[in-house]
Amino acid sequence: MRLGNKQALVTGGSEGIGFAIAEAFLREGADVVIVGRDATKLATASDNLTRAGTNGTVRTLSADLATGAGVESVVEHVKMSGRPLDILVNNAGMAFLVPFETVSQEQFRQSFALNVAAVFFLTQGLLPHLAAGASVINISSYFADKMIPKRPSSLYSLSKGALNSLTKSLAFELGPRGIRVNAIAPGTVDTAMRRKTVDNLPDEAKAELSAYVERSYPLGRIGRPEDLAGIAVHLASDEAAWTSGGIFAIDGGYTAG
Repeated sequence: MRLGNKQALVTGGSEGIGFAIAEAFLREGADVVIVGRDATKLATASDNLTRAGTNGTVRTLSADLATGAGVESVVEHVKMSGRPLDILVNNAGMAFLVPFETVSQEQFRQSFALNVAAVFFLTQGLLPHLAAGASVINISSYFADKMIPKRPSSLYSLSKGALNSLTKSLAFELGPRGIRVNAIAPGTVDTAMRRKTVDNLPDEAKAELSAYVERSYPLGRIGRPEDLAGIAVHLASDEAAWTSGGIFAIDGGYTAG
């Protein structure tokens, strides 16, 4: 087991990519805390993870990371556990895929509160509690660098671009402490958040998006949450002891062209 005796914390861990990563960590022997806003979803996720017969233990923590109080509650939870944190996965996020001219100040505030500020201040707050050789993994997006025609992403792309810059700068700042910081940049993944944004598109735009995906992904499909689990396990493990500052595109080859 590659993550035996390690403690991990995964934000947005009750579904989608976060859930798949938590499941893979548990399978590899890590003890995992999954964080989310919805206590009911967290309980369901915990039950599903436990039934999967994984090797580590799972705990849940309800917190709204878009708020300072939510971030502080997670930091306090780790502090009170009395156990250093070996792996931090900053996965919680949101996407307003709306035209630039209609982006509201509230949408801007919400996006940066969760996609950027939460990552910044949660990592900062947990810094005293990160173990030697700890791994921080940020979940970014291909939208930081590559766009899809007729799918407006100015706000989302801006927030994920900021996250990539933060990843690289923290790799430099925290490297002398032995802490590694990397990001995973998925392509389109079939998650609840993705389905919600697509459902809000007009029917014509949905059809165009589906056709675009089919012809644009070299592997012929969009991703599944479990497609991100392998690289997350690798980056969290000692196998990646000399890997830091990387932005890893896991996107079925989409950004290769």
